[in-house]
Amino acid sequence: MAFRNFTLLPIRRHFLAGTAALVAALPASSLAAPSIPTRSLFDVRRFGAKGDGRTLDSPAINAAIAAAAAAGGGTVYFPPGRYLSASIRLKSNITLYLEAGAVIEAADASVARYDLPEPNEAGGNYQDYGHSHWQNSLIWGIGLDNVAIVGGGLIHGKGLISGHDKYTGYYTDKPDQPGEGDKAIALRECHNVTLRDFSILHGGHFGILATGCRNMLIDHLTIDTNRDGMDIDACNNVRITNCSLNTPWDDAICLKASYALGRIQPCENITISDCMVSGNFDEGSLIDGAFKRSAPDYRSGRYGRIKMGTESNGDFKNITITNCIFDECRGLAIESVDGSHIEDVTISNITMRNVVNDPIFMRLGARLRGPNQPPVGSIKRINISNVVVSGAHVNHASTIAGLQGHPIEDIRISNVQIETQGGGDAAWSKLAPPENANGYPEPGMFGKAPAYAFYMRHVKAVEIHHVKVGYFQPEGRTAVVLDDVSDASFHTVNMRRGQGGAALFALRGVSEFSAKDVRGMPDREIPERVDALTL
Repeated sequence: MAFRNFTLLPIRRHFLAGTAALVAALPASSLAAPSIPTRSLFDVRRFGAKGDGRTLDSPAINAAIAAAAAAGGGTVYFPPGRYLSASIRLKSNITLYLEAGAVIEAADASVARYDLPEPNEAGGNYQDYGHSHWQNSLIWGIGLDNVAIVGGGLIHGKGLISGHDKYTGYYTDKPDQPGEGDKAIALRECHNVTLRDFSILHGGHFGILATGCRNMLIDHLTIDTNRDGMDIDACNNVRITNCSLNTPWDDAICLKASYALGRIQPCENITISDCMVSGNFDEGSLIDGAFKRSAPDYRSGRYGRIKMGTESNGDFKNITITNCIFDECRGLAIESVDGSHIEDVTISNITMRNVVNDPIFMRLGARLRGPNQPPVGSIKRINISNVVVSGAHVNHASTIAGLQGHPIEDIRISNVQIETQGGGDAAWSKLAPPENANGYPEPGMFGKAPAYAFYMRHVKAVEIHHVKVGYFQPEGRTAVVLDDVSDASFHTVNMRRGQGGAALFALRGVSEFSAKDVRGMPDREIPERVDALTL
């Protein structure tokens, strides 16, 4: 192996600057025509790592990181091999470079003990245990500047626990036993972070947990795991691009704004683009290219989606999700239940195939899990456009549900095409879903949907235009049910009536309703409130 191609990786100069103390020279066979000064390279094998998959290499890896940090920064290099490891402690101005063929394998806790979770009395009571600690991880860093993990290698969390029983489908989320690790990568309050080009297999509770981080780039990762792929919690200025994730048992990309830091902090200025998320494949079969699915492993349904929430103490603002593919997983979820304000979100150019629940799900709820009894939050100014959905599940519709006195506001959905499975019973249209104000927000929380296209309750100022919704099997339900909705506009909409003369619209406590160029009905303007009307 030579370093001739090392220049292909764009590593910031500040990661390599300021070397004051030098490690011993690397073997000449490893340094043919290096493009980075050898004084900035810290080969883990020079510090005693064997890479044989049997020797515990984390002491040598941490020694290489410590030496690089003492030198002012540098690149800690992993040549091809399998590095059995417990906790790896990142430091500022350090890049971990995983050469193609290099595997960092998480040891079982019976072989090596991971770092103990740090105390978190201030922020640990308002979200699940896994969100509240970082040190009990395979790779972790707290309060760091200028850190990176890059290269074509693999992080295999083989010995990590996940808090999930794949046969029962239940999340245990109980504290780890002392010395167990539950996350592949955990970062808290780090600044200038780059994660690029590697893969994560079986990432534990989280493949990546980033909390309170600033200026973060996550690019060209492949994550194939049995819980969350990546959670971006209370972070600022994050770019997630060109990533592929298979997470059949939990969310793929999840934005959160929890109280884990012991303070309320927003999740803002986030871009998610050009990603594929799936809940379809057996763990590992995305990375190895087999794309295999074993039915017995899917008893709790497929997840794999992009989501905002559930932890929602802080606000979500200035968020863009674009050019993404959803493959046999849950749909988009936007959820404020702990007092957060979700504002200024743009979602565009999305394709979804075989969505197992609501293609679009927005929920403003009142769980209010946070300090000082937080008030109900808000969801407003959400723009969703250029979305194509096929195979949406019969029990669900796209749902926008606020609370009485706390409507979701200023929603625009345009240039959307949805084909549902169909097969809904006409009697479902008469259902009055429970409010379930403090319930856990999840599609299906209201029972079977009374509409096959859109169900909206406690909503103000919603525009639906240039939208087509159809069904594959015969469908008996109303297309759209509006309940306690004001200022609703449906323009240039193509929806098929359900079988047996089902209505296109059911209006329940609706005012300022407008329908123009809606297939199968004349234009209507209804300014006054109507308590019960079908169209």
